[in-house]
Amino acid sequence: MPSVVIVDDHPIVRAGMCAVLNRANDIRVVAEGATGADALRLVAAHRPDVLVLDVNLPDVNGIQVTRQLRAHGASPAILILTVHQDRQTVFGLLEAGATGYILKDDALETLVGAVRAVARGESWLSPEIARQVVARATRPEDRAPADALPLTPREIEILCLLAQGCANALIAQKLVITTRTVQNAVSTIYAKLGVSSRTQAALIAIRHGLVQVEPTGENADAP
Repeated sequence: MPSVVIVDDHPIVRAGMCAVLNRANDIRVVAEGATGADALRLVAAHRPDVLVLDVNLPDVNGIQVTRQLRAHGASPAILILTVHQDRQTVFGLLEAGATGYILKDDALETLVGAVRAVARGESWLSPEIARQVVARATRPEDRAPADALPLTPREIEILCLLAQGCANALIAQKLVITTRTVQNAVSTIYAKLGVSSRTQAALIAIRHGLVQVEPTGENADAP
């Protein structure tokens, strides 16, 4: 049962999110906060599986919180919940290490599914955000040669499958290797590419022409 910390400076929004998540019998909300400082403190205290984080907070913004958590090695999946869909905010958060990005207009219908997905280690993007991500990643001017990646041929294979949304078990099955080998390889790929999530790794795969993706949703399991 994934544990969740919710940080949003609007009490009514927090109450709504708690109500939605608490109706799911497989999710447990362990704490709530209203500021970036609360987010850092509550993650350290509760070590949740998922942090649901608003962008606009009264002390620091969600991008800064995400960067600080990743810089300190904090491991929760970070699910951004916001009204903002401008490119600067979207890509700032994804590049900082956010695991998922859900628009508040979609929240009531998709919050439970998004929390379950990121708790499993998958990435989750609202469709409008996914369209922006794919559009940017596939711009011709942003394409780079695949041989520029510092990866072995086997790691390239795993990166391609990862970017296509394959879970670790499916990658292992396709390549006839163990799931543990896949997990270790994904961690090595992250380190070599300087990323912290499958969304970031998938963007690099797309940018280097390794995979083709459709401009919808999400997905993939973490190491």
